[in-house]
Amino acid sequence: MLEEIAERIKSLPPLPKSFHEIGFICNNPDSSVQDLAHVIEEDPMLVANLLKVANSPLYSFRREIKSVLQAVSLFGMSTTRSLMTDMSIKKLLSVDMAPYGVTPEEFAHISGLQSALMMLWYKKVDPSKIEMLFLAALLQETGKILIADEIVKNDEVYQFKSEIENNANIAIVEKMFVGTTTGDITAKIFEHWKFDDVMVQAIRYSDDVDDAPDEIRAYALALKIVKTAIPMNSPLSERSVTIALNLVTKENLNEAVFAESIEKLLEHY
Repeated sequence: MLEEIAERIKSLPPLPKSFHEIGFICNNPDSSVQDLAHVIEEDPMLVANLLKVANSPLYSFRREIKSVLQAVSLFGMSTTRSLMTDMSIKKLLSVDMAPYGVTPEEFAHISGLQSALMMLWYKKVDPSKIEMLFLAALLQETGKILIADEIVKNDEVYQFKSEIENNANIAIVEKMFVGTTTGDITAKIFEHWKFDDVMVQAIRYSDDVDDAPDEIRAYALALKIVKTAIPMNSPLSERSVTIALNLVTKENLNEAVFAESIEKLLEHY
């Protein structure tokens, strides 16, 4: 099954023109939020999705967001770029998350929760890492789309779903069925699209943090902790949060800061 997934990754189409235009604008110090809003407005699907996200409880803006320019101004260019990247990728991949027991909408929401938690937590840990970690947290479950596709093709949905429902460690179940984990597949997808290498490696080692190179470990650990608290099968459950907090304590990180971030997220969840 690994070979099938590898071939699927090789055959992935290039990211759309709008993705590259957004990247160019965000990397240009002379660009403005108006420039970014203009590119987004050329794609009705991106417009609809951005406004949907902007008006979700996760971000709790005080007024209804009715325009792309409003949304971009409130999110800022970096966060907007991350959200647009996520939306562009999901447009290219056929999403059937039945093996994980969630709908495509729930899958997207869980990814949003992971990135929101990362933002709340890491702005108090190391603000210099937020930009990369927010995007990595938003995208790190992407590999599940290809795993789910293989599970469906092999008529193993019932067996896989049953294992997922009863296992706190989803990566173990994925290895049982496809021989690898979401982290590794997601990393291969973003290698294919030539994403930033630090982000790719952070996602790759998020399931095997102890094997991560020293310069990657802090990033990989942050991703692991976030997806432990918000796993696909029990996001923000008491059990999941407790396991994540135990991991925070084990790694000598500030448990109070992480717990406070969880509480703030739960207020809007």
